[in-house]
Amino acid sequence: MANQDKSGRPAAIVTGAGSGIGQATTALLLERGWNVAAVDLQAGALAELEAGHSAERLLVRACDVTDEAQVAAVVGEAAAKFGRLDGAVNSAGMAADKHVFDTSAELFRKILDVNVIGTFLIGREAGRHMAKAGRGAIVNVASVSGLRGSKGRSAYGASKGAVINLTQVMANDLAPHGIRVNAVAPGPVETPMVKALHTSADRDLYNRYIPMRRYAEPREIASVIHFLLDESQSSFVTGEIVAVDGGYRGAGIIVDPA
Repeated sequence: MANQDKSGRPAAIVTGAGSGIGQATTALLLERGWNVAAVDLQAGALAELEAGHSAERLLVRACDVTDEAQVAAVVGEAAAKFGRLDGAVNSAGMAADKHVFDTSAELFRKILDVNVIGTFLIGREAGRHMAKAGRGAIVNVASVSGLRGSKGRSAYGASKGAVINLTQVMANDLAPHGIRVNAVAPGPVETPMVKALHTSADRDLYNRYIPMRRYAEPREIASVIHFLLDESQSSFVTGEIVAVDGGYRGAGIIVDPA
């Protein structure tokens, strides 16, 4: 295989790597010895990553995850450059906070296309390469909005619910090939997307109902993604949806901090 990596380092592809959870995951994997193909729709968003790391260990590519041909090309290039593909992280996504009456069919379709079709295409193509080696791990970024209903999330929540079910189906289909498939379901995270969407009133509501009384930092989600990718830590974990939400999913009546 061309340009095969001789270091024995594991290799992963991460989508949505230009910001937020994807960026934090890319940085953490590089820090922990992985080679990474960092993918984002906007090439400019990857400039900071590219400037700070060796081209030997980091492949940076612009890719529309909803485009089947682009996905096949970038996954193939990553596998060829590193000589292996051990992990794939589907972090690319889009969100909207709109009342159901204000949600157009066009917006609904666009969110489904990015969040569900994009996750499926990257997972399928990465899985094909992993199957050749008989091992690998895929981690999809879902959301607590896919596990329980929240206001304004008709399109986003439906898309993340689909990602959750897709994760479980892929875990079943790919287990015979030695490939594990799991998902993280974050609560609110301090990402550029969340900062653009959440008003101060939204923040007050979330902080009221999250037992830990705060938003997560992207690296806190990335560390769980790394755990699910790392065969030495999670070799018998597949088909799981791990809520990383400060207790939000499981909360009932919670203690008033006052």
